[in-house]
Amino acid sequence: MLQAVVRLICIVIIWLGVILIFDARNLTNRFFGFGDQNEGTNGLKILGFIIVIVTGIIMMVFKL
Repeated sequence: MLQAVVRLICIVIIWLGVILIFDARNLTNRFFGFGDQNEGTNGLKILGFIIVIVTGIIMMVFKL
């Protein structure tokens, strides 16, 4: 039961990382107000990529 809950949490975290990657430009426009939009977009995409990779590795290592 606990393994299923942890797997579900990991899947939700991966889902949020993918949303950060694909909607980075819209999120940057909505939440941040700095001048260079490309830097914010790149930062959110990198953050989303790292979240997806780390969570995927956690799921593989612990065989969830």
